[in-house]
Amino acid sequence: MPLHLAIYHPAIPQNTGNLGRLCVGMGAELHIIGPCSFNFSDTALRRAGLDYWPHLTWTLHPDEDAFLDWLGGREPWLVTKFGQQRYDHAKFSDGDIMVLGNENTGLPRPWLRRWPERCLAIPICGPIRSFNVANAGAMVLSSAAAACGHFNNWSPIPIPEAAAEAPPA
Repeated sequence: MPLHLAIYHPAIPQNTGNLGRLCVGMGAELHIIGPCSFNFSDTALRRAGLDYWPHLTWTLHPDEDAFLDWLGGREPWLVTKFGQQRYDHAKFSDGDIMVLGNENTGLPRPWLRRWPERCLAIPICGPIRSFNVANAGAMVLSSAAAACGHFNNWSPIPIPEAAAEAPPA
């Protein structure tokens, strides 16, 4: 069962593109919770160089209500600086939904109050305000995929033979 990664009211197309690429590579589904300040027409996607987009399983929810209707009774993991649990301590399960906030405003406070025990934080050890939303998505989705055993059938790519390498300088 795939994992789901959602972004709430995305504002920066490049971040959404990076999250799409991440989901393709991880076998996850992307959910975009609108409204968005950019469009997803074939022309716009080609112009942005998103050649992997046809391989992405994604849903554009026009607004919060549409996303919450899709969610039904499931409880999402909310990635927020207000989380009381570290993302790498969460008990992820197949089919889980992880929600990232808008790049400027984060997630709606009513959602944080509705699911306080499902709010995850990514510890920040250096002098930054926050992580880029696409990087945060990569950290949390990778942790969830590993916890659910999604990497168990992975095999390494062999290192090329010496003949294919450039001679030492």
